Amino acid sequence: MSNVVLEVESYYDILENDDGELLVTIKARQGGPEKPTILYAGEEHALFYRSADQTIILDFIHPGVRGSFRKVKELLVAELRDGSIVREYMVPVRQVNKLPVPEDKLPKLDK
Repeated sequence: MSNVVLEVESYYDILENDDGELLVTIKARQGGPEKPTILYAGEEHALFYRSADQTIILDFIHPGVRGSFRKVKELLVAELRDGSIVREYMVPVRQVNKLPVPEDKLPKLDK
């Protein structure tokens, strides 16, 4: 049985340039990424597989950026610590119909 770490990234930024390219800033983690990929189903969450044992839920993607997120094939991730970039790298984005995470593992928005 693997020791997969599932984290929720509640505070992050998604920036879009005039060419429709996206940049996602997240807090820096230990170690570098290993074959990172992002799964996105067009809704409020995305799964960022940073490495084989670390998955990050990008929590509550703003409705204004969901359309752009749905169109990109890759995006730039910048990991920040104390306001400085620790590392940056390109990550492929796979569009899926449904995220492979049980509903009870996804954060819920209080209404």
